Amino acid sequence: MKRNDFLKTSAILSGATLLPQNAVFAQSLQQTGLDTLTDKDGNFALQPLPYSETFLEPSMDQETLHLHYTFHHGDAVKAANKDLSMIKKALDENSLDTVDYWTKKLSFHLSSHILHTIFWTNLTNKKSDPSGALLKQIEKDFGTYDKLKVLIGKTAKGVDGNGWGILGYQPYTQKLTVLQCENHEKLTQWGVIPILVIDVWEHSYYLKYRNRRAEFVDNLFPIINWDNAAARFNLALKLV
Repeated sequence: MKRNDFLKTSAILSGATLLPQNAVFAQSLQQTGLDTLTDKDGNFALQPLPYSETFLEPSMDQETLHLHYTFHHGDAVKAANKDLSMIKKALDENSLDTVDYWTKKLSFHLSSHILHTIFWTNLTNKKSDPSGALLKQIEKDFGTYDKLKVLIGKTAKGVDGNGWGILGYQPYTQKLTVLQCENHEKLTQWGVIPILVIDVWEHSYYLKYRNRRAEFVDNLFPIINWDNAAARFNLALKLV
């Protein structure tokens, strides 16, 4: 797949075609098309989760997952469609007085859709560790996996307000990079391809963990799906 084709079709990495074909998780991804941002008509769409709402317990409780996925992610999808329609309306009517407002809103809502879509596939209900090419790159760029965990954990816990901790591949430097993202789109790096994202908006953890964000982040590490992160990394290498 060429980079231009990738950007044109989905703007995120497709885990469904990358994970081992005999894995139940991979089969579920293929059936639900979770990594697909749009429907057949090109509208932004919320795809079904590849697992039940109790799948991630006890690290993430059922009620939190339901509210998070259905309303926070789901509402971002609806809002992104509205933003795009308002931009098209402004162009059709040659009335661009408010287009800057709607483009900012689209940046916020579509970034939320993309990051949440990655987030759900980055989680599973069993412990895994990086391996293969991803582990080699981690050791090259951070020294050890343990050092990376400390770095991304501290980065996610330290986000000012709401946002994300992100591990991504930076094609311009051919290195993995860890960054904070405030809200869904601030403090990002141009060109970085996310392979692992940690949601630290309060809606991700407040029902179960109250104000204990650090505890929530620590409890995510045992359920990070490093096979999914590795698959995204391998595809990122092919895109550049």
